[in-house]
Amino acid sequence: MEFGRIEAGCDEAGRGCLAGPVVAAAVVLPPDFSNELLNDSKQLTERQRDRLRAVIEDEAAAWAVAFVSPEEIDRVNILQASILAMHRAVEQLGVRPEMLLVDGNRFNPYPGIPHKCIVKGDATYMSIAAASVLAKTHRDEYMCRLSAEYPAYNWASNKGYPTRDHRAAIAANGTTPHHRLSFRLLDPLMSLF
Repeated sequence: MEFGRIEAGCDEAGRGCLAGPVVAAAVVLPPDFSNELLNDSKQLTERQRDRLRAVIEDEAAAWAVAFVSPEEIDRVNILQASILAMHRAVEQLGVRPEMLLVDGNRFNPYPGIPHKCIVKGDATYMSIAAASVLAKTHRDEYMCRLSAEYPAYNWASNKGYPTRDHRAAIAANGTTPHHRLSFRLLDPLMSLF
């Protein structure tokens, strides 16, 4: 982090899922922001993430969340869809950042704003950790709403990830409009039973 420079942390959630969108967030934190709980969202409990989401959305200088649909994921591939979601989030920010701090090692340049990729950046930079929390909580909330429409898939619990029960539900009920058809939806071992 460079003092005085407006930096936006960017991260995504849901890359490895079989169903639902990939969701990204971009967050600009004020220079004096501090929160001892804020870390990589995967290390936090659901309750901690929900508490932090409220703090981040209230105290951030700017934040935005963007979705890329399963159809778009199938069309462009999951890596490009993740980057597209981050671009969409940056586009929606009310403050224009001077630098993008991106979790991971791959990113397509965003027009007019330099970027830096940081592997495990969500454990290093507060703004990336904040983006991680927003992406994860917004996506989880969306999957819980979808779960009410498609209860057989148990998305309220598995959030669309490739759990055994999710794959069993696909085998029993087929796919929904929310499944990523370019992904391997069924475990090849399951077909033996």
